[in-house]
Amino acid sequence: MYFVRTASERDLDKVRALLVEAFRSAYADLYGEAKVSELIAHLFSPAALQARLANKNAEFLVADNGKAVGGIGYAAMSDEMTKTVMLHLLYVRPQLHRQGIGREIFAELETCFPDAEIMRLEVEPRNEKAIAFYHAHGFTDAGRNENDGPGQSGIATLILEKPLETR
Repeated sequence: MYFVRTASERDLDKVRALLVEAFRSAYADLYGEAKVSELIAHLFSPAALQARLANKNAEFLVADNGKAVGGIGYAAMSDEMTKTVMLHLLYVRPQLHRQGIGREIFAELETCFPDAEIMRLEVEPRNEKAIAFYHAHGFTDAGRNENDGPGQSGIATLILEKPLETR
C-alpha cells in the first residue's frame, strides 16, 4: 500500500528514476528517444528537482510504500494568474497504473492550496491516458499552448482547468 507524503531531499534520486521511467513510457513513441532524453535532462535534472523541492509556494508529494516511490505530484501557485495553481507533474510508475496512486496524489494536491480557485495543467494532446484521467477528475479543456516561442520546447500542449472548492 502506498501512502502520500511530502517529498524530501532523500527522495530525489528515487523521484528522478520514477520520472525518467514514466516519461519515457509516455513519450518515447511520440517523440523518439533523442527528444525524450533531451527533455528529461532539462526537466528532471537534479538541479531542477531541487529547485522544485525548495519552492515555498508549491507542494511536492510522493506516494511511498516504505521501500519504493510509486508516484509523484508537484503543483505550484502560478506567478502569472491569480488564484490559480499549476499542476506541473503527476506521474505514476507505469506498472502501477490503475491502482489509485495517481488519484490519491491528485486528491492531496487539490487540498494543499486554500487560496486557489482554479487548478490548471498542460498535457500532450496525444497522451490519451492522461487526458482521460484528468477529465475523469473534473478537468475541462481550456485551450492550447503551441510552445513555439524562444526557449520553448516546440511541443504543443492541451490546457485543462478545474475549479477548486473555495474553503
